[in-house]
Amino acid sequence: MGSTSVSTGSNPQGFHCVFVYGSLLADEVVRVLLKRVPDSSPAVLTGFHRFTIKGRVYPAILPVDNKKVIGKVLSGITTPELDILDTFEDVEYERHSVEVSLMDSSQKLQSHAYVWANSNDPNLYGDWDFEEWKAAHMNDFIKVTMEFMEELKLPEPKPRVETYDSIFNHSGDNSPIL
Repeated sequence: MGSTSVSTGSNPQGFHCVFVYGSLLADEVVRVLLKRVPDSSPAVLTGFHRFTIKGRVYPAILPVDNKKVIGKVLSGITTPELDILDTFEDVEYERHSVEVSLMDSSQKLQSHAYVWANSNDPNLYGDWDFEEWKAAHMNDFIKVTMEFMEELKLPEPKPRVETYDSIFNHSGDNSPIL
């Protein structure tokens, strides 16, 4: 009773919680990746900022004092599903354990979150807006995510960034990478 432990976004049954704040806010994208839509709760991550990334349509988060990111926590994520999310987030992000506050109860919860790996990236700027992304990019992003999932079935799949680059930069134009 007297001991305390730090949760790392998982529970004794092996399920994980993942804080999402970008394209994974869209149930349609999550369904393509996980073949289901897990339970979720609106949540706030304090001490972070959600940036737009030049040349990309998805956001990045990094620690920033006096800022907060509104997103949601996906719960009941299995270890194989967490592996899929790790692969999807690729080398651009690192999975961290963070504390989030659930908006419907103010309960604090340890969760995984994908934090931008390059904290000095000069391509990060401003604020990323989910509703703008949803209207302008979600349908194409879902198609690309389906291609990514097909790529994962191959014996030597390309990383997500390479898959997205090959699909969206094949014409040589400077269209944003989804």
